[in-house]
Amino acid sequence: MNYKIPLFDLNFDEKEEQAVLETIQSKWISTGPKSLAFESKFAEMLNAKHAVSLANCTVALHLAMKLLDIKEGDEVICPSLTFVATCNAIRYVNATPVFADVVSTSDLTIDPLDIERKITPKTKAIIVMHFGGFACNMDEIMALSRKHNIKVIEDACHAPLSEYNGQKLGSIGDIGCYSFFSNKNISTGEGGMLVTNNESYYERAKLLRSHGMTSMSYERAKGHSTTYDVVDNGFNYRMDDIRASIGLVQLDKIQADLEQRAQNRKYYLEALKDIKGITIPFIDRKDFSSNYVFTIVLENSNYEKRDKVRDLLAQQGIQTSVHYPAVHRFSIYDDYATPLEKTEYVSDNLITLPMYSKLKLENIDYVGSTLKNILAL
Repeated sequence: MNYKIPLFDLNFDEKEEQAVLETIQSKWISTGPKSLAFESKFAEMLNAKHAVSLANCTVALHLAMKLLDIKEGDEVICPSLTFVATCNAIRYVNATPVFADVVSTSDLTIDPLDIERKITPKTKAIIVMHFGGFACNMDEIMALSRKHNIKVIEDACHAPLSEYNGQKLGSIGDIGCYSFFSNKNISTGEGGMLVTNNESYYERAKLLRSHGMTSMSYERAKGHSTTYDVVDNGFNYRMDDIRASIGLVQLDKIQADLEQRAQNRKYYLEALKDIKGITIPFIDRKDFSSNYVFTIVLENSNYEKRDKVRDLLAQQGIQTSVHYPAVHRFSIYDDYATPLEKTEYVSDNLITLPMYSKLKLENIDYVGSTLKNILAL
């Protein structure tokens, strides 16, 4: 279906095309100088010590589990209102996901109070997900980390350059994980990044992403090393230089892109302010946010009403989505399911509206007026 207003729009132009062409012409397309440059620039922008480029964020989350020595018998507290990869990574190491609720319909991040209720002697880590680019309560979560000697992994897929009290999200916990999937703020098609300030995690992450080998192909090709040893049971989780070259261009664009998204969010708040029957999450947040998605939650509603509203918006040319179906309701997680009243309500009644930097103000007005008319029926 061709939508008048799509959910998102790719922030690509001839600069990405030229970067790919130059990389291909360099004759080195696998992990090499572009990947190193991408890592260095990304870490610098986050004020973090180390970044490791990877094939996607799912493998970043998996490596985080390995680096923190999480294994069978361990418990990891995680949100259910997230993309399933956040929780799948826990199962990759045969650990047990323990689902925690969100704060409220106006704050869709994991609730520190529910986290604390679910800490047991088996709890080894907490995964937080900064929903839509808005920070979890990291002061309270890091306090729990120190009190109970629990590691913190930040799923920052939604949150490149987002901040919490002056710190970049993804650089506060022990490990931060980022996604560069096609619809993310920074896109390389597929791709991810693991960020840490811990030297030992960084060194092992580099080993694990490439079969546990002590040197990479690029180093050997340049004569820096002619042999290698295999010292860990690693994986093939590398990013290639073609994607990294796109990522470098995207980093040049990201600040302007996020500033425009912030303006679009302000305009959305104005366009929707008089609409009855909706909650706009994070409405009072002041910290800088990536504004990855713009969501509303229908009040006094159910999933049937929500789906009808989405259908009517689609009929008017407006594409929407749902971020996200609750993970604890998926069949694969039946053995770990637990009642999460607030998460379940949000999952049944949330609508993700179009959000991207190129979104025109008249489009936002159109979304607002169309939504108002539908909810008045």
